[in-house]
Amino acid sequence: MNAPTPTRASTPAPAPVPAPRGRNAALVLDLLRGAGEAGISRLELAERTGLTPQAVSKITARLRAEGLATEAGHRASTGGKPRTVLRLVPSAAHAVGVHLDRDELTVLLTDLAGAAVALRRRPVDLGAGAGPVLDAVTEEVRALLGEGGEGRTVLGAGVAMPGPLDHRTGVPGRVTGFPEWAGHPVRTELARRLGLPVVLDKDTNAAALGLAVRPGAPGSFAYVHLGTGLGTGLVLGGAPLRGDRTGAGELGHQTVQLDGPPCDCGGRGCLEVLCLAAVARGEHAGAARILGAGAANLVRLLDIDQVLLGGRVVLAAPEVFADGVREVLAGLGLTAPVGVVAERDAVAEGAAWLTLAPVFGKETGPHFLA
Repeated sequence: MNAPTPTRASTPAPAPVPAPRGRNAALVLDLLRGAGEAGISRLELAERTGLTPQAVSKITARLRAEGLATEAGHRASTGGKPRTVLRLVPSAAHAVGVHLDRDELTVLLTDLAGAAVALRRRPVDLGAGAGPVLDAVTEEVRALLGEGGEGRTVLGAGVAMPGPLDHRTGVPGRVTGFPEWAGHPVRTELARRLGLPVVLDKDTNAAALGLAVRPGAPGSFAYVHLGTGLGTGLVLGGAPLRGDRTGAGELGHQTVQLDGPPCDCGGRGCLEVLCLAAVARGEHAGAARILGAGAANLVRLLDIDQVLLGGRVVLAAPEVFADGVREVLAGLGLTAPVGVVAERDAVAEGAAWLTLAPVFGKETGPHFLA
């Protein structure tokens, strides 16, 4: 039985959001995030941002007043009194990440630093239609926020689902295999139901964003996700590449066999249908070679630094897929390293970053925060 749709009045109201004002505050916050528990001094912040010490002092004073930063002790100085060290307060704000897959719903809550603090999971059928599925999303998010979170500051919810979709309007297109989702105002409806700002993006884009904000992330990479479908999140110059219509990264619907089997997208011989057919036959090594052919095309086309593999199918046999893709790339003389993203919930974590990233100046696209 479907859960009843809650009204806005029955949804717990988020606490006021302490939002930084302007690019410089976001830059300082991001450096505090990167410094972790060890913290960073005001002098170091000034050196790394190019801001004056006075400007840094003003920004950090405001961040402390808003509860986003706090003192983390003192550090020895080369001269004069010890330097006060500041750090981010991760518990100052939270974000919801939703991974709406074809057969499973994952909802997690992260703190301001992006660390998961709570998670809920349940099966869903995307083919049941938007009404019942969004009922499930609403129920799980409300349950998640009700778990010991009274008074908690919630910045918003990021929702990641299969494409195609338009991240600017928050509306899916003809989701491969589930055309009934086309044109449904997912972002607007969930924002109304939850009483929170909501961002909608493709699952692979969300995962790529979450990986891009990690310390030491390569400047350009492809996150290749093989689960219930096959897609890619692209990061170029440190920023996700979506395209004007959120159409970038549709690796799964790249034709690699002109007379191949039909695909739900309407094409034939798509990488996705060939790869998933090999998986269904238990031929993981063969699926890895097919995946390698697609990865090779990405490396040749975009000259990316790294290929990262993820998704439930890859994680069921990570070494087989990584080795298979590496062998294809090496055989073609391509040197991009291949890695595996071990986290099962990389998409849900990335979905939370759809909301968190603008706070740290990491995302320039529309984010619809209040």
